[in-house]
Amino acid sequence: MFDAATLAAYLVAAAVLVLIPGPGTAWIVAQSAAGGTARGVQAAFGLETATLIHALAAGLGLSAVLATSALAFEVLKYAGATYLIWLGIKAWRSGAASAAEPAAAAAPVSARGVYLRSVLTGVLNPKVALFFLAFLPQFVHPERGMVWLQFLILGALLSMIGLLNSLFLSFAVGRFGRRFAGRGGRWKERLTGSVFILLGLRLAAQQRG
Repeated sequence: MFDAATLAAYLVAAAVLVLIPGPGTAWIVAQSAAGGTARGVQAAFGLETATLIHALAAGLGLSAVLATSALAFEVLKYAGATYLIWLGIKAWRSGAASAAEPAAAAAPVSARGVYLRSVLTGVLNPKVALFFLAFLPQFVHPERGMVWLQFLILGALLSMIGLLNSLFLSFAVGRFGRRFAGRGGRWKERLTGSVFILLGLRLAAQQRG
């Protein structure tokens, strides 16, 4: 389905794109700082699930709707921005509650909750969909048939590279964060909340390009 030269070029380009810091990197770092390595890993799997969803959507032609419809792009963009800002405000309120009642234990976040939030965060980023529409087609050969499968395979490869990078970040940030366990819990929540809010504002300000 793919010749060796095309596949090698794609893997190199995908690795470079993954290593460039972006919203996904900030999300993983924030989750790992807030809940340790385990939470970062859960977030990583969530984001890469969203990557596969975008790849399949691109293969089925759904991403083309975002590229051609200004309304669809704006709706998805503001939905994603609102969601991220809501998460940020929630984290800030959690930090304030910790300050008011320092003896109270923070409410744990379930693995399922972190995973689903991460999937939703990735899916609600219209720039990711447009990225798949602009980047992946360069390596897809319609004459070889099963275009949707080619998109899915390329998306899976990108997802694997992204997962490796996210796991590295999760372990690095989680290990570093353990040194500060039990210290400044409210500031950790507020820092996480600030990252979410900034990501939401950044997404809201993005143009289709």
